[in-house]
Amino acid sequence: MKKLENKIIVITGAGMGLGLATAIEAAKEGAKLSLIDYNAKALEDAKTSILKAYPEAKVLTLVADVSKEEAVKAYVDETVKTYGRIDGFYNNAGIEGKQALLADYDLDVFKKVIDINLMGVYYGMRYIIPVMQKQNYGRIVNVASVGGIRGVMNQTPYVATKHAVSGITKNAALEYSRYGILTNAIAPGAILTPMVAEAFREINPADPKKAETEYAQFNPTKRLGLPEEVGKLVVFLMSEDCSYVSGQTIAIDGGQSNSYGFV
Repeated sequence: MKKLENKIIVITGAGMGLGLATAIEAAKEGAKLSLIDYNAKALEDAKTSILKAYPEAKVLTLVADVSKEEAVKAYVDETVKTYGRIDGFYNNAGIEGKQALLADYDLDVFKKVIDINLMGVYYGMRYIIPVMQKQNYGRIVNVASVGGIRGVMNQTPYVATKHAVSGITKNAALEYSRYGILTNAIAPGAILTPMVAEAFREINPADPKKAETEYAQFNPTKRLGLPEEVGKLVVFLMSEDCSYVSGQTIAIDGGQSNSYGFV
């Protein structure tokens, strides 16, 4: 039997990157999907790619800005209306913001990072947890970051919000595990998403692979992670195989967050 056979899985930030990679893995494992993103075209492209790989998959797409409480309530309500329940929630949508020192950071951008990375995560939990309570079952996977377990130069609001995601994960586990709702967070490191690949092209337009290889030398594995590796971890955390893990923030970074200095 597939790990997520007939499970109803909600994924935010599903149009690209780690959200899309997880949606593909979840579809592979038999999930029925509710995909959320603010980018309508990316969302439809994601649906097309999933159905191309898994034609029997059930895919609901809903355009929503997770920083808007009413939009979050609406995507939860529509998912329940369509499928009748919600078994798993991959609370993935987030932004990096911009690079700047703490005292110089643009306040509008700072507030936007908080609205999406923290309030968006909170709103999703606020409206999905009651659905899961009625079922006496649920799996929530929030997305922190290695920036949620250590500092990152020039990214104060990102680091602050990702630490907060780790904290809200712990509290949800304390409050709702008794209802069969297990809540965990993942902390991805450098994963080779299209966004990261584009960054390497900007660093070295003539040889982006060289820029990637040089960056990877700081990692114990000497490589970057792959989106599907993150997707497989999320699928495990949303499956029946995950039955006694709750309140954890799990790094998926090749071990790099354990190091101090060069490896």
